[in-house]
Amino acid sequence: MAIVDSGKTHTPVQPAAPARAPRSRRRGKGTPYLFIAPAAVLFTLSIAVPILYAVYLSLRTVKVSGLGLGPGARTEVWAGLKNYGRTLTDHDFLISVGRVVLYGAVVIPVMLGLALLFALLLDSPRIRARGPSRVVIFLPFAVPAVVSSLLWGFLYLPAVSPFTFAADQVGIALPHPLDPDLVLFAIANIAVWGGVGFNMIVLYTALRTIPTELRDAAELDGCSEIQFAWRVKVPIIAPSLVLTSIFSLIATLQVFAEPTVLRPLTNTISTGWSPLMTIYRDAFTRDDVYSAAATSVVLAVATFVLSFGFLRLVQAKAFAQESR
Repeated sequence: MAIVDSGKTHTPVQPAAPARAPRSRRRGKGTPYLFIAPAAVLFTLSIAVPILYAVYLSLRTVKVSGLGLGPGARTEVWAGLKNYGRTLTDHDFLISVGRVVLYGAVVIPVMLGLALLFALLLDSPRIRARGPSRVVIFLPFAVPAVVSSLLWGFLYLPAVSPFTFAADQVGIALPHPLDPDLVLFAIANIAVWGGVGFNMIVLYTALRTIPTELRDAAELDGCSEIQFAWRVKVPIIAPSLVLTSIFSLIATLQVFAEPTVLRPLTNTISTGWSPLMTIYRDAFTRDDVYSAAATSVVLAVATFVLSFGFLRLVQAKAFAQESR
């Protein structure tokens, strides 16, 4: 087809074909996936596969034929939800859950309260030697839970405790921390001692992000240090408080090292004192990995539900200040 214009004939220009992206650029699109592949493989092998295998084991059980001796006498069969029903009706497990709830009611408020207090004190302009103070408060967190439990365990024993010796010298009879009525508080003390430092660092870091203009404006308005801390600092770092609360809640539900280390020192701590100790006992002492798997799945689901439920409950108020 020709186009006539002023008596001249022109041939229409064909549009140029779109240029293809260089091969190097097309290959570069897969580079991010190549970089995250090792992390994805490690996550799959170390987390996803064990979780799926635990769920699989929780649905299985062992069928014993005859006396249970000889090849083929013990076979793995499908159990359905029987293991879960046994876990949810196990008296020892329910008692351990109630015990951990009481343990968390002691540990979480005390630990977070002390962490917030120390963070506010270190953030005050009147405080000196902040660096050494942070190190001293944070140092217990660097001590492994087994080591700290052994340390406090020897401090609890009347025969070797310096506290008991000093009290005897002045004629004061101290109560035994590992008595049945006090052992929960003795274990809680170890958790508080080791956990305050980490939470303090998180809250102190959040406090350091508060603009200095807010402090100057508060001083001009005649706001005292306590009023500024309570009405300005605490609401601003509310998201960090929520974060530390969730971490503390998860750690409380997973308490294991402290009571396990203290158990040889006293008869008041049973092998199923906490849910994790119950799982360990069923799996490695009673050789019932199927019940242990069901209990671990129940504990994992409960941890997720409580953490997510707590986050949903407080996020509207906690994160409202941050979004402004």
